[in-house]
Amino acid sequence: MIKFLAISVVILSCTVQANKNNAENTAITTDKSIYDFKVDGLDGKTIDFSAFKGKKILIVNTASECGYTKQYEGLQKLYETYKEKLIVVGFPANNFGGQEPGSNETIAAFCKKNYGVTFPMAAKVSVKGDDMAPVFRWLTSKSENGVMDAEIKWNFGKFLLDEKGNLIQYFPSKTEPMSEEITGKL
Repeated sequence: MIKFLAISVVILSCTVQANKNNAENTAITTDKSIYDFKVDGLDGKTIDFSAFKGKKILIVNTASECGYTKQYEGLQKLYETYKEKLIVVGFPANNFGGQEPGSNETIAAFCKKNYGVTFPMAAKVSVKGDDMAPVFRWLTSKSENGVMDAEIKWNFGKFLLDEKGNLIQYFPSKTEPMSEEITGKL
């Protein structure tokens, strides 16, 4: 009976190690990285993600008429506090409750006047559905980003990428920009 248990433990140990090795090797390699994306900015200039190599990147889908809109303040504070090693990029989107109905010019004025936003803001995009912006298709699809599938369920969802452009984590709307959940990864 003892030999049987010892053999069972060895077999189980080997199985666990094999499963662990398989799990470690399941990362999907893709042809595209965040550095391949260029998007239009609210200011009419181009935001080129390859310019952010060596910094962490926090990408946030934003809206001006949302209960979470006050997070602009936290995003600006996060950007100012960690700007040597982090870039924040906001993406206004009207996908949830029609809470970003304005034009790019209106959004830019709102962000500057109400929250003093100085981090890069992209032109208004769609973050879900058939007209989803390519950068968000990449961020939300494991088959494209090689790391995870993520579903954006509301405004102010946040994607954190490391200094090499690898997706680290998705944070839902309720995660405050200056929370330990985010700052602890910087």
